[in-house]
Amino acid sequence: MVDDDALYLKALEIDFLHKADFEIKTFATGELCLAHLSEKPDVIILDYFLDSVDKTAMNGIETLDKIIQSDPETAVIILSSQDKIEVAVECMHHKAFDYIVKSETAFLRLKKTITQIVHTRNIEKALDWYMTKM
Repeated sequence: MVDDDALYLKALEIDFLHKADFEIKTFATGELCLAHLSEKPDVIILDYFLDSVDKTAMNGIETLDKIIQSDPETAVIILSSQDKIEVAVECMHHKAFDYIVKSETAFLRLKKTITQIVHTRNIEKALDWYMTKM
């Protein structure tokens, strides 16, 4: 998870830690996230704006582009307070898996989207295994 809002990031991490069965790492900047891409995350939750702490920090779109360039299979979910269709469309054009607005239902939508990603990947692995046995 990448968000420059430390309180929101911590709240989201706590929600996931109590209701999920996967490892979670948090970063305040896109640069820190990119430095850990070698760990091959299954999903990255990325804020759209990332410059409230460091005005020179990469924004979410720049970070998204570098993640996809490094590994096009990485599922990136953009999570933002920007409730504008233009922003969502821009993120999808940059190959975000999904765009979720920070709201009271954001955690539920994130959980549903992550479940969908994991389910799809499990099916793909099973199909790959099956195809190698043929």
